[in-house]
Amino acid sequence: MSIRPLQDRVVLKMTEAEETTKGGIILTSSAKEKPEVAEVIEVGVGTADVKMEVAKGDKVLISKYSGTNVKLDGEEYIIVKMEDILAVVE
Repeated sequence: MSIRPLQDRVVLKMTEAEETTKGGIILTSSAKEKPEVAEVIEVGVGTADVKMEVAKGDKVLISKYSGTNVKLDGEEYIIVKMEDILAVVE
């Protein structure tokens, strides 16, 4: 089974939170923030007003609490509108 987003929506899979800081400090589970970097899994076709500016496989930054969480075949995804994507990480 797969997810095909409609209109200006994008299906993302969140990346794992870092276990250590750049300085080498190990983070406990309570110190980790919700990750804001996600991988694009599928992209909708867009609308007359919204051009889709990301592609499958891109890494993107999203607003911390945006989108709708869904679970499919044991995997967790988040579906966001194109406007909720802040930047592409290169």
